[in-house]
Amino acid sequence: MTQATTPDIAPVAADDVPLLLALIKELAEFEKLQQYVIATEESLRRALFADRPGAEAVIARLAGEPAGYALYFHNFSTFLGKRGLYLEDLFVRPAFRGRAVGRSLLAYVANLATQRDCARFEWAVLDWNRPAREFYESLGAVANSAWINYHITGEALLRLSKIGS
Repeated sequence: MTQATTPDIAPVAADDVPLLLALIKELAEFEKLQQYVIATEESLRRALFADRPGAEAVIARLAGEPAGYALYFHNFSTFLGKRGLYLEDLFVRPAFRGRAVGRSLLAYVANLATQRDCARFEWAVLDWNRPAREFYESLGAVANSAWINYHITGEALLRLSKIGS
């Protein structure tokens, strides 16, 4: 593999969807969460290329080789009265770590956030992923320990959706 100094980052195109799904599966394997990946190429195409996309993604390449990706979407802060950008996934393949791919992906998405006049750029990281936490903190990111993230999926989501109906 040829050493490239700066990753080439570009928005995911329709032809990139199989690669994106493969990268998502690699992230899930790294996080030991493979059993939760039910995304398909079709579901990603619908999410990324609909009239009102639910998310956006970019792929970083070094010397033409896929090195990592970032997937993000807009959220909204009622207190700030502005939208924000939420980074759902940031993943760099192990062979490309330590080569500024993660930093470049974060900078790319941060630049989008500033161009779009977003009030904030935020993400979550698994508590056990100390290298990622240290990396984010080295960039000036601050952990928000005042909030606890919750989610609801599957049968619990279905039950909740039927309350009161």
